[in-house]
Amino acid sequence: MNYVGQRIVADTQIRMFDHLMHADVAWLRENHSGKLIAHFLNDAVLMREAVSRAITGIAKDFLTLLFLIGVMFYQDVWLTFIAIFVLPAVAVFVRQLARRMRKSVTHGMEETGNLSTMLAEALEGVRVVRAYGREDHEIDRVSHSINLRLEHIMRGVRARSAASPITEALTGIAIAAAIYYAGARAISGEMELNHFVAFLGAMMLAYQPLKSLATLSTALQEGLAAAARSFAVLDIAPKVKDEDTAEMRQISEGRIRFRDVSFSYGGGVPALRQIDFEIAPGETIALVGPSGAGKSTILNLIPRFYDVTEGAVEIDGHDVKEFTLQSLRAGMAVVTQEQFLFDDTIRANIAYGRQDATDAEIERAARAADAHNFISLLRDGYDTIVGESGLKLSGGQRQRIAIARAMLKDAPILLLDEATSALDTESERLVQAALDKLLRGRTALVIAHRLSTVMNADRIHVMVDGRIVETGTHAQLLMQDGVYARLCRTQFDMGDQATDSAQRSAQPVTLH
Repeated sequence: MNYVGQRIVADTQIRMFDHLMHADVAWLRENHSGKLIAHFLNDAVLMREAVSRAITGIAKDFLTLLFLIGVMFYQDVWLTFIAIFVLPAVAVFVRQLARRMRKSVTHGMEETGNLSTMLAEALEGVRVVRAYGREDHEIDRVSHSINLRLEHIMRGVRARSAASPITEALTGIAIAAAIYYAGARAISGEMELNHFVAFLGAMMLAYQPLKSLATLSTALQEGLAAAARSFAVLDIAPKVKDEDTAEMRQISEGRIRFRDVSFSYGGGVPALRQIDFEIAPGETIALVGPSGAGKSTILNLIPRFYDVTEGAVEIDGHDVKEFTLQSLRAGMAVVTQEQFLFDDTIRANIAYGRQDATDAEIERAARAADAHNFISLLRDGYDTIVGESGLKLSGGQRQRIAIARAMLKDAPILLLDEATSALDTESERLVQAALDKLLRGRTALVIAHRLSTVMNADRIHVMVDGRIVETGTHAQLLMQDGVYARLCRTQFDMGDQATDSAQRSAQPVTLH
C-alpha cells in the first residue's frame, strides 16, 4: 500500500512538472512560483495519503462491514433493517462534515501557497527588507499567514473529529433499538436465542468498521481537495504548442520577417500595431525606444514565447508555427539583461544549450566571451558552483557566462534584450566586446537602452506605443532629427554632464 501511494506522488509530480515546463509563459507570469511549488510539493503528498487510506479502508473496513451486514440479514431481515435505519442519517451528517472539511482544507492549501510566496519574496529581497528596516513588517505578514493557515487547518481537524462522536451516537441508538426489538422477540419465543446472540455479535462487530469509514470519508477530503487543485493545473492546455502541421525544420539562413503583426496581452490594449519589417541573413537590427514601446514583445514573438494576435512571423520563408517548438528554438540563442544561471558549475551553465560539448569547446566559448580569465582565477575554475541564480558572480561575469553559453550553442539567430543595460562602464565594455564577436555572421535582433551599443547596427527601428515610427542607420536617423535624435541628445548630453562633473571633481582645489 505504501508503494502505491508513493508511486502516485511520483507520477503526479512528474506529470505536473512536465506540464509546467510546457505551460504558456503568460500563464506562468500570472501564477506566482511560490504557489506552484506548494502545489507541486504538498498536493501530491496529500493525494498519496488519501489514496493509501482509501485503499486500506476499502480493502478492510468496507468489505468487513458488507460481510457483517450480510450475516445480520441471514440471521433476521427485519431486525437488520432496524439496525441499519440510522445509516442514511450517518451518511447525511458525514457528507455535511466532509463539505466543511473540504472547504477548510482548500482554504488552508491556498494559504500555504500564499505563505510560500511570502517566504520566497522575503528571502530573495532580504537586502531590500533590511535596507528599509522592514524586518518586523515581513515577520508580521508571515505570522499572519501562518496563523490564518493554522485556523483553516484546525477547522478541518474539528470537522474530522466531529465524525466519530456523531457516528457513535447514531450507532448507539440503532444498537439500543435492535437489542430492544430482538430481546422482546426472544422473550416471546419468536426468535431463537442462538440467532439473537449471532445477530448481536455481528452488529457489535460492524460498529468499528462503520466508525472507521465515517472518519475516512472526512479524511479523504484533504486528498480530494489536493487532487482538484492538481488536476485544475493539469487541465490548463497551453495555447502556444506545436500545430498539427508543424514539422522538424532546421533554420539555415536565419531570415526573419514580421508581416503586419499586431499583438495584445490577454486581449487588452494592443502592445504591437501593424509591425512589418525584415531582417536579412547575417544582418543586425536594433530596436530602440522608451519603456513599454513593445521592443521586448517583438523579441518574444520570434521563439513563440507568445503567439501573434494578427499577422505572421516568418523565418526562412516559413511561418514560425510551421516549425515544431523544439526545432524553432534550437536555431536561436537568447541573451537578456537579467541572465539566469543555475546553481551548478560554470561548466554546466555554459554547456546548458549543448550537453554534448567537450571541455575544449566550453573553454573556447568562454575565451570568446572574455570569461576565461576570471574563471581561471577562481579556486575551482570551471567547476566553481555559481550559487542560486549565479549570485556568487558579479553582474558582468554572469553576462559573460551567458554570452559564452550563446556562443557555444552557435545558433544562426541571436536575440539580445538589454544585454548590457544593468552593467557598469568597465563590465559593459567587456560584455560589449564579447557581444561583437557573437554577432559576427549571425542574424541578430538587439534591444538596447544605451544607444551607444547599437550605433553600428545595420538598421535601427525606433518604436513608440507599439509602432515603428522611424527606421534607418544611426547617421540617417540623426539627420532626420526625430525621436531617435532626441533620445541620442538626451543620453549623450547626460553622459557629457557626468563626465564634466567627474573631471571638475578630479581637479585640485586651490586654497587661498
